[in-house]
Amino acid sequence: MTLEQVVREEWGRLTSLLLGQFRRLDLVEDALADAVEEATRRWPSDGTPDNPAAWLHTTARRRILDRLRAESMAQRKAPLLVTEAERRQEGGGVMVDPGGLVEDDRLRLVLMCTHPALAPEAASALALRLVLGVSTHDIARLFLVPEATMAARLTRAKKKITAAGIPFAVPGADELPERIDTVAQTAYLAFTAGYAPGSGPDLIRADLAGEAIRLVRVVLAQKPDEAALVALLSLMLLQHSRRDARVDDAGRLVLLPDQDRTRWHREDVDEALALLSHPLLSGPLTTRAASYVLQARIAAEHATAATSDDTAWDRIVASYDLLLQVVPSPSVRVARAVAVAELDGPRAGLAALEDLPATGSHRADAVRAELHHRAGDVDAARAAYDRAIAACANDVERDHLVVRRAALG
Repeated sequence: MTLEQVVREEWGRLTSLLLGQFRRLDLVEDALADAVEEATRRWPSDGTPDNPAAWLHTTARRRILDRLRAESMAQRKAPLLVTEAERRQEGGGVMVDPGGLVEDDRLRLVLMCTHPALAPEAASALALRLVLGVSTHDIARLFLVPEATMAARLTRAKKKITAAGIPFAVPGADELPERIDTVAQTAYLAFTAGYAPGSGPDLIRADLAGEAIRLVRVVLAQKPDEAALVALLSLMLLQHSRRDARVDDAGRLVLLPDQDRTRWHREDVDEALALLSHPLLSGPLTTRAASYVLQARIAAEHATAATSDDTAWDRIVASYDLLLQVVPSPSVRVARAVAVAELDGPRAGLAALEDLPATGSHRADAVRAELHHRAGDVDAARAAYDRAIAACANDVERDHLVVRRAALG
């Protein structure tokens, strides 16, 4: 496992562990960065450790303790600060929730990030970066903003947490409901980042998607009557059920119509369908809950179709029409255009993409390219593929687009 892969997959977990032990965001980030820098110097000559994540954790922990000792000496408070930090480390670093609400360290961090002192979007972005290790580039793509803008937002949010002294703690039972919506949105974005990474070598980060599902389960256990969480878990399970069929043995992208449906996880589908029929989802819903229900219904149409040809595209288009009324967005329009093309032909799909605002994503041009190809306009398809390839930062998706463009001749 390369250092880059370790950092990508373990950064969020390491941040969570160290924050649980030391509760100093500034120290944790600096210490982890120092540990990675030391690894770049030592691993090439010493060899990669048997447990790279543990090596980074131990190195970062030592850096934090050294820094605490230095600070304590300067303030003449060494015995108090260092002893407390070391006591927490010896005890495993798990902070007990005085209210007995949550024993999950990662959820604690998400709840810390969703403190009312932070705007919901900033809270979700910070939790994605700190807790789940999503790259700033991919977070920016999820929020449809330039990477530099998102980097500045994250910096401001971290400074605000430090300045406000936001505690690494779960809110009281009376405060928890007001944070559920932001926690759900954070888990949804984390799942999206795992299910369709915007950058990097992997088409799917099953570990990140699975962690997002686990977080939703943990929160749902606390709030079993929260319709948005029930709908979100259904949606995630339906999408996650296809994880083993999305890439072939050579690591190439397999589009939905070509996937081996016997490789879909039917137990996930069955659980999701049961959740989708939950009585909570039959009554009045919040905007967010309604959006999750509609997306889950769309995913359920795919999951229950015996073959691609059996897909009820008319019902899918109708659900997208409703979804656009609930949460209008460019990504929903792109997905609807694909469904319209399947129902009414490629030119109808292209018409559905007219006047689509630019988002910086490659997906709209990738769809345009495929639809132009189906409509017989090779020159337009080639131009759209060129734009999509230039904008795509995910290695597997870009390779797929390159192959598709080459097939045009």
